[in-house]
Amino acid sequence: MDTQITPTASGHRYCGRMFTESELETIRMIIASPQQYPTRASIARALCADLGWYKPDGLPKVMSARVALLRMQEDSLLSLPAPIHSYTPVQGVVFTAASDPQPEVRCSNSEISRLTLFRVTTVADSKLWNELVARHHYLGYKPLPGAQIRYFVKHGNTLLAALGFGAAAWKVAARDAFIGWSPDERTAHLHLVVNNARFLILPWVHVPNLASRILSLAARQVVRDWPQLYGYQPVLLETFVEQERFSGTCYKAANWLYAGQTTGRGKLDRHHRQNVPVKDVYLYPLHRHFRQVLTPSGTH
Repeated sequence: MDTQITPTASGHRYCGRMFTESELETIRMIIASPQQYPTRASIARALCADLGWYKPDGLPKVMSARVALLRMQEDSLLSLPAPIHSYTPVQGVVFTAASDPQPEVRCSNSEISRLTLFRVTTVADSKLWNELVARHHYLGYKPLPGAQIRYFVKHGNTLLAALGFGAAAWKVAARDAFIGWSPDERTAHLHLVVNNARFLILPWVHVPNLASRILSLAARQVVRDWPQLYGYQPVLLETFVEQERFSGTCYKAANWLYAGQTTGRGKLDRHHRQNVPVKDVYLYPLHRHFRQVLTPSGTH
């Protein structure tokens, strides 16, 4: 989720939405009614209702609203009531024997006759996914933003890999040029782009060409699962491959399209400085006419 504020002549942008001065005043009036809206959660729900801030499935964007409210308070635009609960920050994922290295899986791709993707749905599976990614992925674990799906990949009872898909990055020059959408079109349709945020082949698994095979399988699975969970069909996948670490071979082999590279600035960098590694941008169309879907005005 993009949490950066972007002040403009017409208002302030938080979480991908522009808030006008009139809307900010509406939010302040909600906050000024503590008997009706006593908590931050109730304020966020009222914000969504009054400003018509809903997800494609019709549910209010309460989590985005809560993040936006916190950012508004940080920028001295409003003052929220004190939180009901105080939370201790999570110190990190605890490693257990469940994520210990396992016996090597070393064979040809043809010997892996069947791969199965299992969606993470239980608390136990969620903890295991988090632990494996935290322990064995070079980026570690952090919660996926927005709508998300996580998978395990197995061959029989043998766990081979873990993948995570979540909300797309707010602004990526190479991706946006590839799509050809305007800022307004991006705001309206960004939810139709899904980010492959994590892809981990477990380090004791050594099977040539397995990664590209998993990526192809995952793309087909996301097309089936996402509408069932969120009520809409994504049309494009994106991912970012760190140039100094990887060449993107598995994405190329799975027919992902190279779109360019990032600028080396994180999404919260406001001073145009390089603060993160440069990454190659790869895209995978899930819909034959993805550009028409993402640019319905037909001007790009």
